[in-house]
Amino acid sequence: MDFTFTEDQLMFREAISRFLMTEAAPETLREIWETDAGRSPELRNKMAEQGLTALSVPEQFGGLGMGDIAWSLMTQELGYYAIPDSLADTAYVGSGVFSALDDSVACKADYLAKICDGELRLAIGHQCSELVSDAHLAQVLLMQHADEVHLVPREQVDNVVNLSIDSSRRLSQVTWQPTAETCIAQGEAGKKIWNDTLNRGALSVAGQLLGLAQRMLDLTVDYSVQRKQFGKAIGSFQAVKHHLADVAGKIEIAKPVLYRAACSLENNHPLTDVHVSQARNFCSEAAALAARHGIQIHGAMGYTWEVDLQMFMKRSWALNNTWGDSIFHRARVQDYVLNSDVDLAPSKTFEAIL
Repeated sequence: MDFTFTEDQLMFREAISRFLMTEAAPETLREIWETDAGRSPELRNKMAEQGLTALSVPEQFGGLGMGDIAWSLMTQELGYYAIPDSLADTAYVGSGVFSALDDSVACKADYLAKICDGELRLAIGHQCSELVSDAHLAQVLLMQHADEVHLVPREQVDNVVNLSIDSSRRLSQVTWQPTAETCIAQGEAGKKIWNDTLNRGALSVAGQLLGLAQRMLDLTVDYSVQRKQFGKAIGSFQAVKHHLADVAGKIEIAKPVLYRAACSLENNHPLTDVHVSQARNFCSEAAALAARHGIQIHGAMGYTWEVDLQMFMKRSWALNNTWGDSIFHRARVQDYVLNSDVDLAPSKTFEAIL
């Protein structure tokens, strides 16, 4: 399989990385967290100006028309800089829902255009989670009722705030009533939309977890160079080197698994569910190891508000239960391995090229 990204994809990622490095410094994020809304309209508008909100909107609706593979790069950047916003849920997951709707659905073109321009704040409620992220600011919510997709105006829902260990997360328990007026897809079409939505949400979280793992590794490497004991930087100690090398190895192993899942999702591969869950598991393990070794090397001070590590560590813990937890995704892979007739022998790993 060719894992080579296009020049446009790599250039876009580099541009977004440079932008977030300037606009989303840890000091800025702390200030945003301490506001009542926990969100920055200014940062959101700037991200829209960079083209992030238009990334996967089809070209006929004014977007860039990129797919899941491009987002596998972008979500890593959103994770690396711990962006406190539901942009991925709106611009990636939500855009996928609207794009999959039948053209006869009146709201399709309007909402895709609003996503493209950065004018829409969207929250998504899936049955895999009782809590909905950013429901307190959403103009509309996409809610699941069995196989039905409902587009629910904000005034028709009740939110009960649920606190998170991650100060940047804004979670709510949402109460609402499905009606014929809010239903925009149902039956087999609705079932497929929700399955694809779950996969995109899980892939988005996987990418963010991988970005978080890389940021925690970078922070820990920097600290190990600066912190000295017995007159030497602790990064020179063999035990510390082994911890850091273990994390780096986990990250490098997880990357191709993430990209394989993105390729499968974009191309409707029959094993997309398995590939996505496998990517989620690998990226989750990388983030968990980066957090654990990071706090071991930093010591107790790594938990304190003033140290940046805690921001990324808590974010990784919170995201690990989003869009299906680890138990759910391990079960999907296990079901394929143990309950299918597929030949998993080493000789079947790669298709023969004649």
